[in-house]
Amino acid sequence: MFTGIVEVIGTVIEYKQTDNDEGTGGGVSLTIGDSAEILTDVHLGDSISTNGVCLTVTHFDKEKGQFKVGIAPETLRRTNLGDLRTGSKVNLERAVSGETRLGGHIVQGHVDTIATITKKSSDENALNFTFQLRDPKYIHYVVEKGFIAVDGTSLTVTDVDYKTAEFSVMLVSYTQGKVVISQKKEGDTVNIEVDLTGKLIEQQIELVLTSQLENDGPLANFVKKIVDQKLSALGK
Repeated sequence: MFTGIVEVIGTVIEYKQTDNDEGTGGGVSLTIGDSAEILTDVHLGDSISTNGVCLTVTHFDKEKGQFKVGIAPETLRRTNLGDLRTGSKVNLERAVSGETRLGGHIVQGHVDTIATITKKSSDENALNFTFQLRDPKYIHYVVEKGFIAVDGTSLTVTDVDYKTAEFSVMLVSYTQGKVVISQKKEGDTVNIEVDLTGKLIEQQIELVLTSQLENDGPLANFVKKIVDQKLSALGK
């Protein structure tokens, strides 16, 4: 679990295709540098959010400020990590501890889809971004003034267009220097994780409604009554 508050911007040192025997199932091995700040208490097997994706540390070198992770094929399909190359910058955040302040929101590090930057503009010292989701179905979990994780950064949604599957956010001056999003341009992609709360509410409602309809509960009886009234009005 993460908070969406980026701790440091790392640099990809090596991006290498791997074989099945390297533990990534034919995926990718990624070595990231400029990371000394988050390696002070690192252990093998720890989780580090890399551009919003929860990845497991398989090797680290505190003196060099580097660590290594493996990326499985499913992760490459779901995220834009396959676009990383040597020299790419990435947002990094360690998993929360018992003493971590929840400055952003609860982020799992399980990316739902990617989005393309369709508009980038300045508003005095702030930056406005508009994104379009690759998978439109996730726009239903995005609400104005709600939380969303963009490349692992907890941001507040400023506008939503459900017809075009687009939403907007604003980056204040301070945040711009702490995350990689500000360096991106129109046409670039980002990893998106929608707020978990919406998914949980949807699942609970679906389960309750399904149970009511399958077990002749009050809802099923109400629906039947409405249908009978409509049919009666039609003379059937």
